[in-house]
Amino acid sequence: MWSPARMGLFYAALFLGTGASSPYMPVWFAHQGLSGAQIGLILSAPMLVRVFSAPLIALWADSFRHRRTALIFLGLGVAGLYALMALPLGFAGWAVVWFAASSAFSTISPLTDVIVLARARRDGFNYGWPRGIGSAAFIVANLAVGWLLTRGSPAIVLVWITGAAALAGLAARLLLPPDAVHEGDHRPGFADRWAGLGDLLRDPAFMLAVASAGAIQSAHAFYYGFSTLAWKAEGIPESTTGVLWAVGVSVEIAFFWFLEPWRRRVGARRLLVLGGAASIVRWTAYAFSPPLWMLFPLQALHALSYAATFLAALQLAEQLSTPRNASAAQTINSALSSGVLMGMATLASGPLFDHFGARGYLLMAAMCVAGTIGAVRLYWVHRLDPA
Repeated sequence: MWSPARMGLFYAALFLGTGASSPYMPVWFAHQGLSGAQIGLILSAPMLVRVFSAPLIALWADSFRHRRTALIFLGLGVAGLYALMALPLGFAGWAVVWFAASSAFSTISPLTDVIVLARARRDGFNYGWPRGIGSAAFIVANLAVGWLLTRGSPAIVLVWITGAAALAGLAARLLLPPDAVHEGDHRPGFADRWAGLGDLLRDPAFMLAVASAGAIQSAHAFYYGFSTLAWKAEGIPESTTGVLWAVGVSVEIAFFWFLEPWRRRVGARRLLVLGGAASIVRWTAYAFSPPLWMLFPLQALHALSYAATFLAALQLAEQLSTPRNASAAQTINSALSSGVLMGMATLASGPLFDHFGARGYLLMAAMCVAGTIGAVRLYWVHRLDPA
């Protein structure tokens, strides 16, 4: 039986990797002697081209008979690339390998979302339940790797994410259902799949929705890339950083698991506005280095700045797409939120951190203002009005 729990376990395998790489890969790169600007460049390069690479990977993924097949290849391939990072490649070599690994890994989650969203709609369960299991695994990785870093070498980060990627590739085969990409025996050619992608890119309502959500989501760039280093400069150790990240993800899980009825009443557009407003408050406060006790309630705003915005974006992309371009819709959505916009913000975050420290969060707050304005404009998109 392909239950939500089994799909949740796949998310767990996936997020065991991101729970270590998001906060701690900058620590690994810094341990290799790279500057903040170099770290920002390595992290941002795959994000900047994700708006092109992610839809192309989605078109490739839709060439298979089953949706999970591409996920198997992606997980195992990423594990091999992560293993190469252990070689003394230098800045240029690490940048190339990380570019390939990150480009591939970033598409696994949105392609999984296509499977789970369809199953949730068909079988009548809350998408947030399996997704929340993945977020719980994210916390485990935060805490475990943060604890290990206080007692050992940053090399543990690379070992951890390599094993997690390999586990995700194997779990895709064992835990995900063999859902068909296309109904019946019809498998459209590349030209037909490309046409479906073009329909999305020419749709102003779809592009407004994903760009607005992307601006709010990508404002997490400074937090993802440099919160660990900024807090360390303020005397907060990596183990406490792991706890702070765990608080944020804990409220995210609570949102996924227990607020589904409220989310449905609020609707995707209003949810996106709330996420943007909370993000403005959160990043503005972080720019002024609040004391440790204040960081905990500010981390609780992650339920809105991330979880609410994430679910709103998924729902909007699903509502504004069709079955033939559902994979492309979710990968474009992801490519903007964790791709080109995130890449630009991450690229800017390196020099901002080098020169201004935590004040770099102010740019993130400004991005959220722009995203919130776009979210308000969605109220004039009548295709999203309740039937």
